[in-house]
Amino acid sequence: MLSEQNNIKRVDWIQSYHSWLLLILRLLDVSVVMGTLLIVCRLRSVGWSDRYTAILIQAVLLTVIAMHAVNLYRPWRGDSILHEFRLIFAGWMLVVVGLLSLTFITKSTAFLSRIVVTAWFLSAPMAMAMVHWLGRLVLHELRRRGYNTRSAVIAGAGHLGEQLAQCIQNATWAGIDLIGFFDDDESKQSKQIGHLTIKGSLDQLPEFVVRRKVEMVYLTLPMCAQERIQQLMDVLQDTNVAIFLVPDIFVFDLLRARLQDMGGLPVFSLCESPFLGPFGFFKRLEDILVASLILILISPLMVIIAMLIKLTSRGPVIFKQRRYGLNGREVVVWKFRSMTVCEDGDRIPQAKSCDPRVTWLGAFLRSTSLDELPQFINVLQGHMSVVGPRPHAVAHNEFFRKLVKGYMWRHKVKPGITGWAQINGWRGETDTLEKMQKRVQYDMDYIRNWSLWLDIKIIFISIFKGFVNKGAY
Repeated sequence: MLSEQNNIKRVDWIQSYHSWLLLILRLLDVSVVMGTLLIVCRLRSVGWSDRYTAILIQAVLLTVIAMHAVNLYRPWRGDSILHEFRLIFAGWMLVVVGLLSLTFITKSTAFLSRIVVTAWFLSAPMAMAMVHWLGRLVLHELRRRGYNTRSAVIAGAGHLGEQLAQCIQNATWAGIDLIGFFDDDESKQSKQIGHLTIKGSLDQLPEFVVRRKVEMVYLTLPMCAQERIQQLMDVLQDTNVAIFLVPDIFVFDLLRARLQDMGGLPVFSLCESPFLGPFGFFKRLEDILVASLILILISPLMVIIAMLIKLTSRGPVIFKQRRYGLNGREVVVWKFRSMTVCEDGDRIPQAKSCDPRVTWLGAFLRSTSLDELPQFINVLQGHMSVVGPRPHAVAHNEFFRKLVKGYMWRHKVKPGITGWAQINGWRGETDTLEKMQKRVQYDMDYIRNWSLWLDIKIIFISIFKGFVNKGAY
């Protein structure tokens, strides 16, 4: 009994000081921002001045604001360290953009060492990530010794309950001690899930929670069991246990699902764009920088292609066609004309092998994707992105949206010049429904898993693999 009380005290010690720990983490991040600039200046033998003091004060204020904006300072129990790293770098990019804007407005860039500032911009987020990683290591060790662990049970031994148990058991660093399941299904009473057993029926759960001093209860009952869930909630409210509802929303197809707050009312977003808040800003900044650089490099090539098109066939150099853009709104996409026609009606036959509409120059442009170079101008216009699902003609969209489940979810992001589907070989003619389904599947994977690093990977692979394709007619 005495040992059990000691364990409870050890658990409560860190939990009671959790808000203080988050405050310490904020102070550590601010210290890292200050310390890295001081160290870089010392290593480069750059004398300290009032200009560096001013930019350091601005950086500290922006760090506090930006890291709060990306929701960095919150309980991370059960979350991946990689996700925490992504938020650190996302927040720091906001700080960098803010600092660059302020120094430009105040015309103080000439008084700062570019080498020092660049080294500082690169080293500060890595140092912050290191501090957060070390913080996790300390918490892991404390949890291994019995500190900051929490006991839990799962109400509902169905598929969702088993999936949750597997996640908890895999995340050993989360410090959750899973005791077992409770379920009303008598056929499951003798069932063993992993090394866990069914401890009893749901009616026995409240007494077990009190007797064993369980701290967390996860409710994983199906959505149709709303009345049973309410009964459990009413009974468990008479205990001190923390209750977590794990809704069975995974019966639906999800796209960037997340929990939102609507005037104090929690709502689940089942289908949402990944480019909300600061991430939309980063995506747009990436598009402007990449598209501008590429247009500078390829402008001589574009002039040559335009001249060849004009000399070899009649018609405009640029072919403009209506496509669906962000949120399904129509945009006009530019391409170098590769056919003898400029079709943009309700019925547009897809280009096929040996299509008589394609000119000899157009065949080369299409097979090498050179016909799509003017779309970098569309990117600067804000109608497209460098990386994203490839846009289809409006007529093709209207046809496939009735046949492919979730087809229009592709338009939760801007269409792209290249994409995850294209570098995996799914481009060109979609003469079968299976081909379009596969392309949409890769587009959905891209939207679900988007990150700046994924975009960089796709751009890099596209240079060597994504443009030349035998399936592009």
